[in-house]
Amino acid sequence: MTRALDDLGWGPFFADQVTDDDAGLVPMRIAAVHRSRLMAETGAGQVRLDLPLHATTADFAVGDWVLAKGDTRVVARLLDRRALLRRRTEGADARQLIAANVDTLFVVTSCNDDFNPARLERYLALANEAGTDPVIVLTKIDKIDKVDDPSDWVDRARTLQRGLQVVALNAKSPDAAAVLAPWCGPGRTVALVGSSGVGKSTLLNTLSGRDAQATGEIRESDAKGRHTTTARSLHPVAGGGWVIDTPGMRTLHVADVAVGIEMLFAEITELAPHCRFRDCTHAHEPGCAVQAAVRAGTLDADRLERWRKLHDENRDNTPVQTGPRGNRTTLPRGGRRR
Repeated sequence: MTRALDDLGWGPFFADQVTDDDAGLVPMRIAAVHRSRLMAETGAGQVRLDLPLHATTADFAVGDWVLAKGDTRVVARLLDRRALLRRRTEGADARQLIAANVDTLFVVTSCNDDFNPARLERYLALANEAGTDPVIVLTKIDKIDKVDDPSDWVDRARTLQRGLQVVALNAKSPDAAAVLAPWCGPGRTVALVGSSGVGKSTLLNTLSGRDAQATGEIRESDAKGRHTTTARSLHPVAGGGWVIDTPGMRTLHVADVAVGIEMLFAEITELAPHCRFRDCTHAHEPGCAVQAAVRAGTLDADRLERWRKLHDENRDNTPVQTGPRGNRTTLPRGGRRR
């Protein structure tokens, strides 16, 4: 079945980047990124793309829009991204691209020991910084003998960010597609992130209406999953949208997500201007409005501690600009990672 570009997620933001100099070039959307090759969705099926000189596959993310030469299928130009999800990897200065031009990020976790507020907050910070709407998707609610009440898990998830949307479902049930349908309409793109074994691949298969990905189970001994997805890939959703599946991530380091953290911890961000000192660390200073809120019971102490760890990690992992304007140099800030 042939799909129009609009059905692939094309819109004015990308169309406005095409100029008269691009005559003869064909818009395509990156569907898979492998170590040495790219696959792209054309609307009439997937094709293999060749890289231009000096480019590597690390320069591209699943969900990217490119202009390619129709005859040779060589990428001519990468279009600007409307949103980009990326993470810092251990021991590397460059950040790994997760997905591009994503409308909604489904942060998938299960109703068991995999539910980790600190890790979920990292995903939320990344989504906030990218301008992508996050939704927490709680899976494994069919495991009634292991879950007292799904609403308890939903309530816990909603405390992670003001106005956060949370849904609970059985990823194996056809009803799951209906629950997530509001975010999966024609031309819309969602991405699935979360630990291995929480049901991302099962959810992908349910949304796409086919076995697009092999599935695995969480180990009962430690609630940790086995990797089933090994590469990021773009798949059509039965409702007309697109879903990007990603490998499970047990660790997620942050960098350059200051705005995302401010949005995530809005209650702390709003209290900070009321502190006596402008550079208050909210740890020991007199006149700290944040510590006063903890003592009053209106701010959870654990929440403040998680803010501090994420804030410090982001500060230490974010390069700083130094030198005169117009001739600035980027320096590392110490590279501390947690």
